[in-house]
Amino acid sequence: MTVTARRELVSPGTRNAFRSLATDLTLRIVAELWQDHGFSPVAPEDLKYQDSGQRRTEFMLYAEGVDWTDEGHVRRALLVFEDFIREYRDPEDQGTPKWLADIKVRLDRDGYALNDRGQISWINPPVLVRDLSGLSDPSGIVVELERIRRDLTTDPQGAIGAAKQLIEATAKTALRELGVTVEKKPDVPILVAMVHKELRLDAASAPEGPDGSKAIKRILSGAVNIAVGVAELRNQGFGSGHGQASAPSGLGVRHARLTVNAAVTWCELILDTLTDPAAPWRKPTV
Repeated sequence: MTVTARRELVSPGTRNAFRSLATDLTLRIVAELWQDHGFSPVAPEDLKYQDSGQRRTEFMLYAEGVDWTDEGHVRRALLVFEDFIREYRDPEDQGTPKWLADIKVRLDRDGYALNDRGQISWINPPVLVRDLSGLSDPSGIVVELERIRRDLTTDPQGAIGAAKQLIEATAKTALRELGVTVEKKPDVPILVAMVHKELRLDAASAPEGPDGSKAIKRILSGAVNIAVGVAELRNQGFGSGHGQASAPSGLGVRHARLTVNAAVTWCELILDTLTDPAAPWRKPTV
């Protein structure tokens, strides 16, 4: 997603640690490691970084062209970082040198794991891959996505609560984009019904063609049940947001993943329909 309100997925400190590796590599290798994964340098006059070291400057010419808030960019940049580790690491060194231990700590703080083969993986991967920049204000959605990213594997209750709030935020954002005023604080089932009606995703207003087919209607009915089910799970005390005398027993990460994935499926449906130029809601009713 490309949203100005989003945090960077790789911290400046981690990027600086990899930049330091460029000091002992050639200019050609530094450039090739970036180019191998589809990155191009920014124009030298646009570079904000100043350094007397040519190799570090070469690194930054490419690093400043990365959108560090965009999941796709970051996935490719992490492949570049893996290649830097392999290029820099001494194959005869069986231990973990200090520079690599430092990088591992920095990556861990950012939510990544570095294994013994120098491969970097997401500990808590992004859960919604969508460009939200077309929305007038996506901040409500972004906040809940960040909560989910933070809590998914460490706080199942928190992740379930955030999943329910993600559905609310998505519904309210879509209705605002459509110019529909939500006067009160409706429950999730009411919000879901409203946004489905406005986007013509409900059975009564679906047009002819794929959107009006029995199969799609059955799927859309399931999507409504998904959104309402997420809200019910949270309201039954399995999600954060309500104080309880006793914590729920037996709640695990698998329940959080199920709930989050279900919520994301519904949110993707709404956001895809909202931005689709051929979506049913854009067609005049007969």
